[in-house]
This record gives sequence, structure tokens and C-alpha cells, in this order.
Amino acid sequence: DFTPKEFVLYQNYPNPVNPSTKIDYSIAKATNVELVIFNSIGEEIAVMVNELQQSGRYSVNFDASSLTSGVYFYKLIAGDFISIKKMILLK
Repeated sequence: DFTPKEFVLYQNYPNPVNPSTKIDYSIAKATNVELVIFNSIGEEIAVMVNELQQSGRYSVNFDASSLTSGVYFYKLIAGDFISIKKMILLK
């Protein structure tokens, strides 16, 4: 049984994205988790997760087929942990 020791937001795969990608993250202890996608000017595109989650490793699929090519960011907020990564959408 694998229990993460720390909070981690992994780089999405594949990156560049076309048309969907997988975002993985690890939660070290039960906490409220929010995973949000933003465009390059900071507008919220999608809320992928917004709930209490137990410790463990999670995977979310993001379908970007309705979006235009460009740079996007995804932010994980879990308790005091905040991490932001960049993804590129190429159509």
C-alpha cells in the first residue's frame, strides 16, 4: 500500500496536448483539494477537482478539444500546498 509522503503536482502527459492530457498528483494527507485550469491571461477555464480527498495518488484526464492552441496552466491547491505547472496545447 503506497501512501505519499508529500504533496506533488506532476507534469501533465503528453505535453504538448492534442487534444487531451493526463494530470497526476499526490496527496500526503486528507485535505480539501482543488485542481483548476487557467488560460495564459489567468482566466479560469475548468475546475477539475474541488473536494475532500484522502491521501493517495490521483489522475485526472483533461479534454482540451474545445480550446484554442496556446499556453495553459494548471494549479493544485491542497491545504497549504500550492503548485502550478504549464501545459502547451497544439492543434
